[in-house]
Amino acid sequence: MFTNPRWLEDAVFYEIYPQSFYDTNGDGIGDLPGVIQKLDYIKSLGVNAIWLNPCFESPFQDAGYDVSDFRKVAARYGSNDDLKELFDRAHAMGMKVILDLVAGHTSVEHPWFQESMQAEKNKYSNYYIWTDNWTEGDDKYKFINGYSPRNGNFMINFFYCQPALNYGFRDPDPEKPWQLPCDHPDVIAVREEMRDIMRFWLDMGADGFRVDMASSLVRGDNKAQGIKEIWEDYRSWMDENYPEAVLVSEWSHPADAVNVGFHIDFMVHFNLPGYSSLLRCEKYRVPNSPFPAGNSFFDREGKGDAKLFADELLGQLEAIKGRGYVSVPTGNHDIGRIRQGRDLDELKVIYAFLLTLPGVPFIYYGDEIGMDYIEGLQSKEGGYNRTGARTPMQWDNSANAGFSSAAASELYLPVDASPDRTTVAAQEQPEDSLLNTVRKMIAIRRTNPALASDGDFEVLFAETGKYPFVYARSLAGKKFVIAVNPSGNIVSEDISCSGSALTEVLCSGCAVEAVGDVFRLNMQAVSYGIYSIE
Repeated sequence: MFTNPRWLEDAVFYEIYPQSFYDTNGDGIGDLPGVIQKLDYIKSLGVNAIWLNPCFESPFQDAGYDVSDFRKVAARYGSNDDLKELFDRAHAMGMKVILDLVAGHTSVEHPWFQESMQAEKNKYSNYYIWTDNWTEGDDKYKFINGYSPRNGNFMINFFYCQPALNYGFRDPDPEKPWQLPCDHPDVIAVREEMRDIMRFWLDMGADGFRVDMASSLVRGDNKAQGIKEIWEDYRSWMDENYPEAVLVSEWSHPADAVNVGFHIDFMVHFNLPGYSSLLRCEKYRVPNSPFPAGNSFFDREGKGDAKLFADELLGQLEAIKGRGYVSVPTGNHDIGRIRQGRDLDELKVIYAFLLTLPGVPFIYYGDEIGMDYIEGLQSKEGGYNRTGARTPMQWDNSANAGFSSAAASELYLPVDASPDRTTVAAQEQPEDSLLNTVRKMIAIRRTNPALASDGDFEVLFAETGKYPFVYARSLAGKKFVIAVNPSGNIVSEDISCSGSALTEVLCSGCAVEAVGDVFRLNMQAVSYGIYSIE
């Protein structure tokens, strides 16, 4: 039975895309000294952990998710010493730092692959998955041919430049001898290389890893068992040697990820439709919904489906109870920002929801001030339609929004050019700004364990096409009721819960009255209420 570090009980993470956060040397690209300089700001949010997107040496054909040296910080971000300083300073401020581990593939420029692609057999020949002949392939997988002197095709995970590391095939096809079993010595060598990489950074001070494409390592008809064996092995090793470190997966199915050894998994759109039905329905059709595509629950139109998400969350929580955590993030570097099509008041309702859910919240840099997705940007480093969610952090109204002293033409990506763009500086003083509202909500969460990671979750009202969404959180005798109405309509709902009164903790446009033996929530358009039960 795995155990979880105590610090996850009230953890709130902040995701930083380093090339877009803060540039200290004027080259137009964010860097690690920039993250270090902004630690006071990050701490002021109330978060206690940072997820740093890839900062390792890379040709940057996929924004650093194509690693060419796992043990070396890319020069554009600084040095290994800078990363060590970030660990040390964050720890001194009571914050953790986890790194992005791209465990399933490397860049074609990685020395391992440069050796593996050679015609002559060598130590690294089987570090990647190659067929035995350049005309051979397999329709189940993606292969690249004609790339190297080697007489074979190599498997990729994502882009052509990301050859898949060889973690083996569970029950390999005997007709395809290039499919090595998971216990093959060369496959075990790859597993040990990745363990050594994790050890290298954990020994330096990293507090764990978010694992890219975590469910993709093993192939074959029984791959799930092979993947389980790998992550259980890594988790057992970490628990024994680094018990305070955590593993966060990109899996999008906590019931699977947590049960193979991850501490946290994201409930995002890859495998679970509820997240899209909740926040991002631009092209998604909710199954069995009477409403057309384009209606998420958090839209003013009031045509969303909270029940799909609620049922999904309850199922995932039950499947991982006592073993790990879900995370419903504000977004990330692969998802359009939650600001799209919404104003700041609508975002406050979303935060009232996200910061009172069970599990561990993740806030994507800039979401706390309502940074917008920038339409129409040319793809940068493999970003494509994700590029608009990766633009520079907006610190103030100086040149380049305070992100960099470089000429605008030299920036990694252009800054939002909107005259009314939101900035940290503009939101620091107003008490009711989105930034300060988020700070209040994080503080409420972290000082009330019933609202934090481990509190129980009970749905009080969630119906397709109806508003509000009402639920309770409870732990150790303390209980809270949370109601959110993101629609543009005035709504009212009676709820039944034990207690003589609902005491306001933080509300906007929500009032409660006792009606007989129930509490009536009267909610204005775009409103929320957080109440304690007395």
